[in-house]
Amino acid sequence: MSRILLNRRAFLTTTASIGAMTILPDLSWAQTATPVKGGRLIVAGDSEPANLNPAIVASNGVFFVASKVIEPLAEQSYEGKDGLSPRLATSWEGSADGLTATFKLREGVTWHDGKPFTSADVAFSALEVWKKLQNLGRVVFKNLESVETPDEHTAIFKFSQPTPFQLIRNALPVVTSVVPKHVYEGTDIAKNPANQQLVGTGPFKFGEHKPGEYYLLKRNDAYWQKDEPLLDEIVYQFLPDRAAAGNALEAEQIQLAAFSAVPLADLDRISKVPGLKVYSNGYEGLTYQLIVEINHRRKELADVKVRQALAHAIDHDFVVKTIFLGYAKSSTGPVPAYDNTFYEPDVTKYAFDPAKAEALLDEAGYKRGADGNRFKLKLLPAPFFNETKQFGDYLRQALAKVGIDAQVVSNDTPAHLKAVYTDHDFDITVATPVYRSDPAISTTILFESGLPAGVPFSNQYGYANGEVDKLIKEAASTVDAEKRAALYKELQKKAAADLPLINVAEFSFITVARDAVQNVSDNPRWAVSNWANVWVKG
Repeated sequence: MSRILLNRRAFLTTTASIGAMTILPDLSWAQTATPVKGGRLIVAGDSEPANLNPAIVASNGVFFVASKVIEPLAEQSYEGKDGLSPRLATSWEGSADGLTATFKLREGVTWHDGKPFTSADVAFSALEVWKKLQNLGRVVFKNLESVETPDEHTAIFKFSQPTPFQLIRNALPVVTSVVPKHVYEGTDIAKNPANQQLVGTGPFKFGEHKPGEYYLLKRNDAYWQKDEPLLDEIVYQFLPDRAAAGNALEAEQIQLAAFSAVPLADLDRISKVPGLKVYSNGYEGLTYQLIVEINHRRKELADVKVRQALAHAIDHDFVVKTIFLGYAKSSTGPVPAYDNTFYEPDVTKYAFDPAKAEALLDEAGYKRGADGNRFKLKLLPAPFFNETKQFGDYLRQALAKVGIDAQVVSNDTPAHLKAVYTDHDFDITVATPVYRSDPAISTTILFESGLPAGVPFSNQYGYANGEVDKLIKEAASTVDAEKRAALYKELQKKAAADLPLINVAEFSFITVARDAVQNVSDNPRWAVSNWANVWVKG
């Protein structure tokens, strides 16, 4: 395997001036040449999760690798019915009362160890893994009571309370990664070695993991989709820093970098390099949100006037243009504007107005002191992306202008998660939750009260509003799609008025690839889909 490793010293070379640049979505997914089988795709690695099983940890860092090995019931699609494309399920239907969801499963599918895939695997995954262990599935399948398997290719989900099929359908790509019953049954599922040595049905088999260096995936010759996969191998090569990806692409030492592994500030130069292509599509199903979480246990921050003042102190336009270099949009609330089903535009908005912020702080009784400050706050920017760190620095300066002394505390990821979501040791924090096509999947958890400490990316800031909790509970069991959407629109209005947190921007990512790599960005979750049809020109 030493031939996979790259010369890392060669990465740390060129830099150039940055000029104005516009990159349009590349929509030319249609086949322009006859696919060639074989070859290796070398990709910039993202992270090395402690648990690589997406049935347990439904996160993009896990999906980036594991989605090629372990498959969901359905994947998102630009053209499919309801925006979905069949995977392990070929069809799905919900009952009118919201108590049943029936899945017809694909026939002729085998696990990578040669055992047949059946409805028993789906039932086991749903009841023992998604419902009990998965970070997102515990919400979606909270009321799942049983899964009937009348034959090997039918799974009938039974719910104890009405569960909107709209939610189930929207959640399929994210929460339904199926694992083999025969590998996990009778074991400690959370500690099973198969959580790293993955066994799936996907187009690629897990090959090898050398910590700090690479993941290797190998072609599954018995894949159910005829003539796929096209590649022999995928290598996720870990690079020493984010700036290394662009240089490695130029040197043809890697062929693809996803999730903005090439920093936004380098894109102008990279976009002009012969042989490289920049893609801004393929992430529509992975919209991230830049938000300010607020600890309501702090007396000053429990006052809505103070929270409104914080909102008026933030210049969304500056954040979008300067921090994200235009690769983001200003946000009005917890549902992104692209979601035509759930988005509510008619909400209270907070224009950038430092004078208004100062007036609100005065009204709340927090006058400037002799030193010019009103009070101090502990600010923890999430360490996940360069942009979150940069926004943390910007927010400190913006608040200083209205008399709030925000002191930045920087932590690595484990320490940050513990401080915010377990110890509640913060006043304000910069966070980046992901919107996953339905408010119930990963959005309402940001507003619902009473959640246990230690649940990441949830309401751990002490916010409690009975009306908001009621809306969340009612929407969770409302089967009628229009009524359900109306409830979530009302939730957006209340959230904008009460400001339990501050939504600042919606952003996505960029993929840069050698132009020899084909079928890049051909679905809304491309980076975390199976890549079965990806190939490389010789």
